[in-house]
Amino acid sequence: MKEYIAFDSHKRYTLMEREQVKSGKTTHLRIEHAPGAIRQCLRNREPGTPVAVEATGNWYWIVDEIELAGLEPKLVHPRKAKLMMGMINKTDKLDAHGLNRLQRNGTLPTVWIPPRELRDQREITRGRMVMTSQRTRLKNRIQSTLSKYGWAGTEASDPYGKKARAQLNQAIQQLPPETSQITAALLEQLDFIQGQIEATEKRIRELVCDTPEMDWLRTLPGIGWILSAVIGLEIGVIGRFASAERYASYCGTTPRVHASGDKIRFGRLRPDVNRYLKWAYVEAAHSVCLQRGKFPLRHSSRLYERIRKRKGHPKAIGAVARHLAEATFHVLTRGQPYCDPGLKAGQSREV
Repeated sequence: MKEYIAFDSHKRYTLMEREQVKSGKTTHLRIEHAPGAIRQCLRNREPGTPVAVEATGNWYWIVDEIELAGLEPKLVHPRKAKLMMGMINKTDKLDAHGLNRLQRNGTLPTVWIPPRELRDQREITRGRMVMTSQRTRLKNRIQSTLSKYGWAGTEASDPYGKKARAQLNQAIQQLPPETSQITAALLEQLDFIQGQIEATEKRIRELVCDTPEMDWLRTLPGIGWILSAVIGLEIGVIGRFASAERYASYCGTTPRVHASGDKIRFGRLRPDVNRYLKWAYVEAAHSVCLQRGKFPLRHSSRLYERIRKRKGHPKAIGAVARHLAEATFHVLTRGQPYCDPGLKAGQSREV
C-alpha cells in the first residue's frame, strides 16, 4: 500500500486527503458531488487501497463509488473517531487528516458495511416504521380534536375500525364547519396511509424469505413476523458480534453506567445505537407486558413483574428488551428455537 485515503463528506461535497505512507506528504482535493465524480477521482489509485469514510447520512452511494473504483471502503464510527482524535479545533482538513492518522496507527474504529441488497431491503421495514408513526400522529390529532368538543369515543375495541367508522363520521359532521372539514381531511389521510401500510406489509411478506433464522426469531416472546423481519434485516450477520452483551449494547438495550469508588449508578439507555433494533425490542417488550397475564410462567413475564415492583414500568420494559436482545444472539448463534428459562423441560411455551 502506497498511501492512506480519507474522506470528510458533506451533503454537497467531499474533501479527500491522500497521505503517502513513506514520506507522510499530504494532498487535498475537494470533490463536488455528482454521479461518478468520486469514482473518477479514484481511478488511478492502487486497487485495494483502503478509503476511510464516516458513517454520515449519505454514505451509501459514496461506498458504492469507492467499490466501483476498485478500492476498499472503511466505514468509520463518527463518535468514536472524534473521541480518539482528541482534537480541540475542527475543520474539514483536520477531520480527514485525523482519519488518516488513525489508519496509520491501526486504530481506525470501523463498522460493518451491509451488502447493497440488504441495504435496499432494510428500507422496506424502515419505511413501514415511518408510516406507522405518521398513522399514530393522525389518530392522536383526530382524537384530540373530537375530545375538545366532548366526544367520549365508541365502545368498539378499535375506534377507527369498520364497526366504529359510522359513529366517527357522525361525530366529525357535528363539529364546527372549519374544524369538521380539516378533521375529515385528516381522516382521509389516515385511510390513505393505512392502505400504504397494508401494501408495504404485503411486500415484506413477498421479499423477506421465510428462513430458519426467521422461524427461530418468532419463537421469542412478543416477536411476530413483522418484528422478526425488522430484526433479521438489521442484524445481517450475527457473527459480527462477539457476545450477547455486545449485541444488546448495539441494540440500545443496555443502560449507561456511572461508577466511582463504591457508588454505582445506572442511567438511561444509550442514544447512539441502532434505533430500529431498539424500537423492535421495546415493541416486543410492550407485547410481553400486555400478555403477561395470559402467560404468567414465562421468564419474560416474571422479569417484568419483578422489575416493575421495584423500579417501575419503564425500567421493566428496558429489562425485558435487553433479555430479548441477548436471547436473540443465543438463538441465532446456536441455531435453535428460544428455550424459556422460566419453563421446565418439556413444558409448553404457551403456558
